[in-house]
Amino acid sequence: MKNFKFIIANCLFVLVLSCKTAAPVSKVSAQDGPYQNLGRDGKIYAAFYQQRAAEYEALCLQAYNIARLRLDEALLQKSEKPLAIVSDIDETFLDNSYYAVERSKMGKGYDQTTWEEWTSKGIAKPLTGSQEFYQYAADKGVQVFYVTNRLEQERAGTVKNLKKYNFPLQNDTNLILRSKESSKENRRADIAKNYNIVLLLGDNLSDFSGIFDKKSETERSAAVKNSAKDFGKKFIIIPNVGYGDWESSFYNYKYDYTDQQKDSMMYNAVKTTP
Repeated sequence: MKNFKFIIANCLFVLVLSCKTAAPVSKVSAQDGPYQNLGRDGKIYAAFYQQRAAEYEALCLQAYNIARLRLDEALLQKSEKPLAIVSDIDETFLDNSYYAVERSKMGKGYDQTTWEEWTSKGIAKPLTGSQEFYQYAADKGVQVFYVTNRLEQERAGTVKNLKKYNFPLQNDTNLILRSKESSKENRRADIAKNYNIVLLLGDNLSDFSGIFDKKSETERSAAVKNSAKDFGKKFIIIPNVGYGDWESSFYNYKYDYTDQQKDSMMYNAVKTTP
């Protein structure tokens, strides 16, 4: 009996010890669901759609076809100022999903240094239908302004990329990079002093108006509904499921969450019932 009690005691000791020393399966509690690495692996799934889905190509063509239709309508109207279109660059007509995939496969996310290494190459591919639309606008005498949050040190690589795929750059000043603020509102306002902006193209709501800048999810949704008449008329949006302010607004523009914290937040945000 003593030996039996001794064996039982040892088994319990080993069991307790193993519970204390074994690495946890996840830092996310069972209530939150298992750690899925949604942030990193999700970028790969988004890129898979962007690079391989014919439906994505169709959405791009649909956007540029509508843009051309609206531009033709604007060209028929009298204007005191010369016409202009204002366009974002990344995921609006240049595909950077390759950068996202490379980073994700390394188990890493976006960072400014590696992003600038990517843009310096000037090899991002054009989205389907984009070259034809922007060249059509330039051929019609419309000024094309590229308003981007790429930084000044990215100018050379950006120009290289534009020229590689024959995107019109009518003047060096038509490429307007970020200087101090991320908001594009003041840059658009400067263009509007001398031009009639008839179209804005972008993948992010902040590419269209300052009313979308740094707003919460609820506020962004309300602003979209309040601007309903502008989408497809003056605002032409290109789908981007890889990144954007839609993602930042979900985290309330806090950038210090860990991957596991973000994972848990996303996991719990999506629902299985309406």
